[in-house]
Amino acid sequence: MLNRPFLILIIGLSLSSSSIAQAGDCTGIVIGVRPINLYNHVRGNGYLAVRSGPGSSYQQIGEVYLDDEISVWVRRGDWYEITCMSGRCEQPYWGNPVPSDWAYGRYLSFGGDCP
Repeated sequence: MLNRPFLILIIGLSLSSSSIAQAGDCTGIVIGVRPINLYNHVRGNGYLAVRSGPGSSYQQIGEVYLDDEISVWVRRGDWYEITCMSGRCEQPYWGNPVPSDWAYGRYLSFGGDCP
């Protein structure tokens, strides 16, 4: 009899923890930026900057582009810590491939369990 309640408890914990949003459960796409054919790094056209921290005063370290798929890890205000999952961001025009850091949320559309 002792084993049976223990098993039920384990199963209950397993089911309840699956409904809690985990880091990276949220995916999204880049929206609202100019198309890649208008890309101009100096003018800030055709990409969304990926920055070293959650704000425009942080250094730009990479870029993601219209319709790129991203994974979201953390939210701080209107800023999201993201990682490039697929799209042009795998081979960006500027910066490291598959950028991973902070992007402004106005240009992101989300699905899944988001932070």
